[in-house]
Amino acid sequence: QVQLVESGGGLVQPGGSLRLSCAASRSILSIYAMGWYRQAPGKQRELVALIASGGTLNYADSVKGRFTISKDRDKNTLYLQMNSLKPEDTAVYYCRGWGQGDYWGQGTQVTVSS
Repeated sequence: QVQLVESGGGLVQPGGSLRLSCAASRSILSIYAMGWYRQAPGKQRELVALIASGGTLNYADSVKGRFTISKDRDKNTLYLQMNSLKPEDTAVYYCRGWGQGDYWGQGTQVTVSS
């Protein structure tokens, strides 16, 4: 079993930045694909960014050039650097790791508002 714990969400003004973190209870970042998803009120959960076990990156078109996904294997932690935030980025952000298993974090709220 793997626990994923997100942190770093909060309230930020449009144009601002936040960095989300996802700490894994076991060393899975080298063998699992890892990703960030988000779910806004009344909308389906959507993929924001993913990093394959080998390091290949993929981003949703809506965040390309603004968000950066990265991982620190030594710290068993996944990150999402979010810059130039927009009100439409407001959502609960979830961390996911999948490979031999499929694990989700509990989510962290990001609110972009003036």
